[in-house]
Amino acid sequence: MRRVYLVAATLLTAATVITPVSQAAPAAITETVYVESTIDSDADGRLDRIAADVMRPDTAGKVPIVMEASPYYGLGTFAAQATDVPRGFGRWYDEYFVPRGYAVVEMEMQGTSRSTGCPTTGGPEDTASVRAVVDWLNGRAKAFYADGREATATWSTGNVGMLGVSYNGTLPNAAAAANIPGVKTIVPIAAISSWYEYSRDQGIAYPGAHAKDYPTYLANYVISSAQKAKCKPVLDKLAAEDGDESFDYTSFWKARDYRLSAQNVTASVFVVHGQGDWNVKPSQFGRWWQQLAERNVPRKIWLHRGGHLDPISFRQAEWQRVMGLWMDHWLKGVQNGIMNEPMADFQKPDGTWEQDASWPRPNTKDTTLFFGPAAGGMSGSLTTTPGTGTQRLGDNANLSESLMMANPETTDLRRLVYVTPPLTQATRLSGEVKLTARVASNRASTPLTALLVDYGPSTQAVMTDRSPIQLSTETCTRADLRQRTGCARPPDVSVQAVTATMLTKGAIDAKNRASLETSTPLPTNGAVDVTWKMHARDALIPAGHRIGIVIVTNHNGYIAKDTGANGIALDVSLGASKVVLPIVGGVVRT
Repeated sequence: MRRVYLVAATLLTAATVITPVSQAAPAAITETVYVESTIDSDADGRLDRIAADVMRPDTAGKVPIVMEASPYYGLGTFAAQATDVPRGFGRWYDEYFVPRGYAVVEMEMQGTSRSTGCPTTGGPEDTASVRAVVDWLNGRAKAFYADGREATATWSTGNVGMLGVSYNGTLPNAAAAANIPGVKTIVPIAAISSWYEYSRDQGIAYPGAHAKDYPTYLANYVISSAQKAKCKPVLDKLAAEDGDESFDYTSFWKARDYRLSAQNVTASVFVVHGQGDWNVKPSQFGRWWQQLAERNVPRKIWLHRGGHLDPISFRQAEWQRVMGLWMDHWLKGVQNGIMNEPMADFQKPDGTWEQDASWPRPNTKDTTLFFGPAAGGMSGSLTTTPGTGTQRLGDNANLSESLMMANPETTDLRRLVYVTPPLTQATRLSGEVKLTARVASNRASTPLTALLVDYGPSTQAVMTDRSPIQLSTETCTRADLRQRTGCARPPDVSVQAVTATMLTKGAIDAKNRASLETSTPLPTNGAVDVTWKMHARDALIPAGHRIGIVIVTNHNGYIAKDTGANGIALDVSLGASKVVLPIVGGVVRT
């Protein structure tokens, strides 16, 4: 245990100071504890010990806790400090929250950095490691210092707010779904709510590492060197049970689907996600949010225009203002009006922000458009009345996404395009898109991908993503916040002219048309209806533009190639095929 001193008055520049804190230099106590879990995930005969660094005010009073749980603390820039006690506090949370009367706890997930046990990529063991530390903060578990002395959290009120980005935001989702007593609020940023949907889209794998033993791959990435040999049987079991043979939604993935336990959530939830995040894809926030909304969980949401990012890098002052108010309200009981502010903040394509009372936006209604034949100079049409006939679709032959969307007026066997006439007024999309295609295929295995496209001249801002480990380990000192470096470094933005903008997409293995849990081969002598979902989206489509749907078979840039579909040809029935759009006001005017 040691004391450090925080210069509270100069934490941030004048432009970003939210509420004044003491002009004195308050002392803070730092310590490292090892919390005894209730499980022995590495089967060594000893309960897992979960390492946690604590920084707290040097005060006689009890304080609430802001906690970041992570599997990444022993990696990247922190690796050289992995055995230090304390290892250190790399984020902005300690400098901001400790002078404001909070303890900051950084806990190391089981099997990573200095913690014992085995990582299991979203499994119950992850949740157990979080539970252990929260239990200790509430007097329900034991912890020890490195020298064996018992450590008690007599300074803790037991009220915990969890926050973090990527995996660090996923662990709060797990904790809320498990309803761990003491977790009062969570702030999942770019976070996973279903590990199945992180690795697969409706019966088919995403490409690259996701297509082969992904849970084992990620566990191997984060595991500490001290635990590798001991955990080999656990990681081998992950590979044996992950269901890569079918990519179906099995019990393995159900155990890693926090949305199944949404009814247990009592913590408030502040969701932050990028609409261009194709790492942790938008379904992760959209379907989690829907579950929370149905249960009236106290909540707030920020949707930004970028990808896998932390709002500290692009909306620093407002993010810290809101986080200060949010934690004060939910952990200290301060009635500061934060819950009276609009529920939803949206970043517009030009980088500015707007607010609304909810998400999806108020008065959003499902609007059905049907696939129709060529019309108005386009190769296919989207209309409010069902059409007739069929159109033939073959293999996309490795078309890039930009080529899939290009030239909608041209018939191309490699993709089908259906577009509306030009819109007579701007149309707001807000929510999750669903699509049904009636198809007759010559292959029992048929992978389908749909793109929702805004056709019209526009500019598109392309922002650089950051990797999960970058987001978790970038330095975050006062100088970084002041000079916009480290964690506060803004993403690079390039603007390009486009004539077609992909708004969202989604894919399905048509063998999973009836159930994600069971595959049923397509008949090769008749038509079947295949319904699937796209990722959540909020977007304004300008007047004069057209709304389009693009259908392809193997979209190799988005999903893993299905070799069973080689040589595929299918007929799409126009009258029965449709898209259901969540439209504010419920009308698409053309």
